[in-house]
Amino acid sequence: MPRYIAPVKDTQFLLHEVLKISAADIPGYSDLDEAFTGAVLEEAAKLAGDVLAPLNMVGDREGCVMENGVVRTPTGFRAAFDALRAGGWTALDADPAYGGQGLPHLMHTAVNETFVSANMAFQMYQGLTHGAYSAIHVHGSAEQKATYLPKLVSCEWTGTMNLTEPHCGTDLGLMRTKAEPQADGSYRITGQKIFISAGEHDMADNIIHLVLAKAPGGGTGTKGISLFIVPKFLVNEDGSLGARNALSVGKIEEKMGIHGNSTCVMNYDGATGYLLGDLHKGMRAMFTMMNEARLGVGLQGYAVAEAAYQNALAYAKDRLQGRDVTGAKNPGEAADPLIVHPDIRRNLMEQKSFVEGARALTLWAASLIDRSHRMGDADAEGLVSLMIPVIKGFQTDKGFEMAVAAQQVYGGHGYIEEWGMSQFARDARIAMIYEGANGVQALDLVGRKLATDGGKHVMAFFDMVKAEVRAHDGDARMAGFAEPLKAASKQLQQAAMYFMQAGMKNPNAALAGSYDFMHLMGHVCLGLMWTRMAKAAYVALDGGAADRDWLEAKIATGRFYMARQLPACGMHLARIESGAEPVMALAAEAF
Repeated sequence: MPRYIAPVKDTQFLLHEVLKISAADIPGYSDLDEAFTGAVLEEAAKLAGDVLAPLNMVGDREGCVMENGVVRTPTGFRAAFDALRAGGWTALDADPAYGGQGLPHLMHTAVNETFVSANMAFQMYQGLTHGAYSAIHVHGSAEQKATYLPKLVSCEWTGTMNLTEPHCGTDLGLMRTKAEPQADGSYRITGQKIFISAGEHDMADNIIHLVLAKAPGGGTGTKGISLFIVPKFLVNEDGSLGARNALSVGKIEEKMGIHGNSTCVMNYDGATGYLLGDLHKGMRAMFTMMNEARLGVGLQGYAVAEAAYQNALAYAKDRLQGRDVTGAKNPGEAADPLIVHPDIRRNLMEQKSFVEGARALTLWAASLIDRSHRMGDADAEGLVSLMIPVIKGFQTDKGFEMAVAAQQVYGGHGYIEEWGMSQFARDARIAMIYEGANGVQALDLVGRKLATDGGKHVMAFFDMVKAEVRAHDGDARMAGFAEPLKAASKQLQQAAMYFMQAGMKNPNAALAGSYDFMHLMGHVCLGLMWTRMAKAAYVALDGGAADRDWLEAKIATGRFYMARQLPACGMHLARIESGAEPVMALAAEAF
């Protein structure tokens, strides 16, 4: 069975040596000293390692089963969910007015990684609930907040998001689900939704569905969509549960992965719903939590890769295969361990350097969300909105790639289910698709985010990278970081300039290169993070830190990324500058 140990030391290094959160001016951050964050992360690590990780393979093998309209979760899930609730983990960053602990979103993100690595399918039940909480917290009436938020914060009730229908996914303007207004102010919701994660299960007393639907008078397209609260059980005025609502599960979807999560077809047959936010402004309400949700999916990309990497590393150190070409390293045995071989080292270094870089980028972005929400900082909001499609798209693409790379270390054993490595690859695959498929993330980045506020935020990012490079002028130790980062940043700016020049004449020239641009920017982002991490490691070494070997390994890992991964920026630029012609050359019937 795969093993998992939470990377508490690495997270602490990022929080306190790189981000320096205790000294940050963001409200609430001054309380996050090293002892406090360490205690939180260590407790989360125990729950993840002792309770959640052992259920990961159980959930994959058993899946969810529907019996008489009720979905049964895998063995052990309900007890684990009770432990999650009892520990207050579901309330970490929620509003204290509704039972939350009020910690910054940064801490929610750091803990969430641990739980996702341990058991992604299980963590989704809580994750979807957090999204429903966020939407109601921002857009709900005082009565709606009082009715639903305390139960969602505690996860006594869980939540879902209902967007997709059989005939429409990304293009929600084609939606057919209807909302008919009633005399009492409620609506009758009728339609079918598919791919609804945690749509039905046996771990909570009630499930609060947030459903997008079209009410009369809204017009065509997405402008006519409204968002509704549709509870599984109606809630009485005293807060007790009333009658079962007119909604049901059509079936559980049979999926490639995340078998432990109940992904359902949901049927609404005149179900009672309550408008959330403004009429015909449902997309605005839904997008309230989009930065947080897509950050969470980007996190899933590297969190699953982290778990896969840990097991591949252990296997590479234990499995004896062949001899080191420079001489036997294990002369007392018939062969040397896999890890002596350069190509295995390459494989593991690609995994390690990606995961650690992505963790840094994600935690930095979470701090930007805190700065935006807690300080009303419009620049932070603009910058994180620019980063989100990169974090979601790049990190889930690479996360899946790294899960496959970890599987490859095992050779044939990686393809055998008893080792559990195929589950990491199958689970990681969905993160490239949901919360906006990665091709859509690339289009959002190039088609919308680059031009937001007149390009102010992407220019701010370019300036940030330039400042980072200049900060290391004259520091010979940092040359292996600053110089590659400078070169990659210039390639990113050259790509953006190409879009401005060619895209004005032919929009396809920009759209054909959007996916490559997303990856190019992803590499620059991780290059920036590795430069910051290397500097922090050198500062710690200069200060006489005791864990010198660990810090030197951090620097060496960063050097690998800058030397072996960042050069991909040149390839992506070349593809972008080839324009639309190679992509659009074939007529549709010629494929």
